[in-house]
Amino acid sequence: MIRSMTGYGRREASWRRGSVAVEVRAVNHRFLEIVTRLPRSLSDLEEPFKKAVQRRCLRGRVEVTVSLGGERDAARAVSLDRSLARQYHQALRELQKDLRIGGTIDLALLSGFRDIMVITDQPSSDPRLSRLTKRLLDQALTDLDRMRRREGAALAKDIRERLRSIRMAKSFIAERAPEVAREAFIRMKARVENLLGANPPDVGRLNQELAIYADRCDVTEELVRLDSHMVQFDHLLRREGSVGKTLDFLLQEMGREINTIGSKAADAEIARRVVHIKSELEKIREQVQNVE
Repeated sequence: MIRSMTGYGRREASWRRGSVAVEVRAVNHRFLEIVTRLPRSLSDLEEPFKKAVQRRCLRGRVEVTVSLGGERDAARAVSLDRSLARQYHQALRELQKDLRIGGTIDLALLSGFRDIMVITDQPSSDPRLSRLTKRLLDQALTDLDRMRRREGAALAKDIRERLRSIRMAKSFIAERAPEVAREAFIRMKARVENLLGANPPDVGRLNQELAIYADRCDVTEELVRLDSHMVQFDHLLRREGSVGKTLDFLLQEMGREINTIGSKAADAEIARRVVHIKSELEKIREQVQNVE
């Protein structure tokens, strides 16, 4: 069964005196694009996370976000830029001398400059946190896949309803087309006889030319190809894997056949069905843009 490219999954678990949450969002995209947003303490999981997503998703833009909540002191560190602190101290002393300002330049003043003391996340040395986060990602991807399958089933149901409507219109065209060709033959013959009289010089040749003209109005080949494309389309709707691009290609071919039918069969009733089929194909194309 086809899957949508849109979905969402989220899992969370307790960790020490805090929590770990993994969130996965997926939207439409022509190819597979993976974006990870990880805390620095888990930065070494970026490649394993991307490979995990690649095993579960074939197309779409997939965003994976990991957040740590609560107490994380064990995964954070304070760094001090001593050289920068000396420069600040020297600059303040020079400014104090130039402006003849009293007071002291103490530690409290210097610590107010944020770029002197920086708190950074450190890569996690606890393998238990990495294993927990990987397990949460797997569960979130399962939720994502479940949602994509549900939406894919809804898309397939809507598409099948529209294909059923197209088949009804196609059946009418198939029944009406021979009559249109016969009427075209009769009309053209009447015009020729009106121009040449009741006894044209070569009746056999005239009928042959008229038959060729009427054959140009025949849409049998186009109807056969259209039906073949629709059968393939039905088959792909039941397949697993990435079929969105193939479905889009078949829709283009179906549109080409119906355009030819509309131009060859100059008939008001057929034209109305052609317009209806084009409308349904366009609606199906909009749905297919979201199919993986």
